Amino acid sequence: MSTIDALMRSVPVIPVLVVEDAADAVPIAEALVAGGLTALEVTLRTPAALDVIRAMASVEGAVVGAGTVLNARDLDAAIGAGARFIVSPGLTAPLTEAAIASGVPYLPGVATSADIMRGLDHGLDRFKFFPAEAAGGLKALKALAAPFHQVRFCPTGGITEASAADWLAHPSVLCVGGSWVVPAGNPDPAAIRRLAEAAGQLRKA
Repeated sequence: MSTIDALMRSVPVIPVLVVEDAADAVPIAEALVAGGLTALEVTLRTPAALDVIRAMASVEGAVVGAGTVLNARDLDAAIGAGARFIVSPGLTAPLTEAAIASGVPYLPGVATSADIMRGLDHGLDRFKFFPAEAAGGLKALKALAAPFHQVRFCPTGGITEASAADWLAHPSVLCVGGSWVVPAGNPDPAAIRRLAEAAGQLRKA
């Protein structure tokens, strides 16, 4: 995906993955891609995360990105491991400038109007709304979207299979991030594929 907008429009749900064992990476990625979810966010929350990105990047059809990127060091490590897009829980000038300089599609997190305005100052208009439910839920997103009509969001944090459709129905939302597609514990590829297929049916009309 050449732009973050194209990536956000490619799937209704971006799985947010916390993978403890790199041996699970390929089976998880294959199941998600087979189920129709091709954009995969591997969070840098485990010691295995970079190895997981490397392994998933080998799966045909997978567009693997790194999440929980906090600074330029994380950015460089993620890109070096094969990440094709970058997601951050927040928006800071040093990371934003480094991401823009790298040319990698970049989705920083915002929760307030000031966050969005700082992003706009850097030429960005695509953001992760995070933590979506804790930051006020869909009501808060609607309030933020009104004055920032050019902005589009990927809400993430607390969104469930049951609530995703409500978020996706809002015109400012291009996709959502969700962890429900890959439940915690030993991965069950058949179950993951079924959950991915169901998530794919949430695609915006």
